[in-house]
Amino acid sequence: MRRNNMACIIRPVVAEDFDQVYDFINALENHIFPKEKQLAIFLENLAHPKHIFLLAEIDHQPVGFLSCHVQNLIHHGGLVGEIQEMFVDEKYRSQQIGKQLLDALKTLAKQNNLLQIEVTSGFKREQAHAFYEREGFPHTHKKFVWKVEE
Repeated sequence: MRRNNMACIIRPVVAEDFDQVYDFINALENHIFPKEKQLAIFLENLAHPKHIFLLAEIDHQPVGFLSCHVQNLIHHGGLVGEIQEMFVDEKYRSQQIGKQLLDALKTLAKQNNLLQIEVTSGFKREQAHAFYEREGFPHTHKKFVWKVEE
């Protein structure tokens, strides 16, 4: 757990945080996902021993969330974390909440012997790109996606 002078606490996510995480993900993706399916995915991911899930709180009110999936990758020769979701409530942006979430993740990455942390961000999220670059994530790759037709 971390606390700064803004009384922001970064703590591990627990199963009881689902409703808030669900709301954050819906806001992040600008889409309402089926709640029961999201709960099943959330609990499955939360139970994975290598994944890292963090919640930012101010005065016991959740204001941000970060999930990082950790894999042991052959082409890196070790553990690599990939940020899957990161969200800070609009009312709390530009207050260092995202930086605190990343700093907590970086600390955990070092403690757990990760070689690196990666993040993919869609083209339209230009402010997020600038944020990640400021936080030490240079733009080094392109991501290619093939969608399975439904």
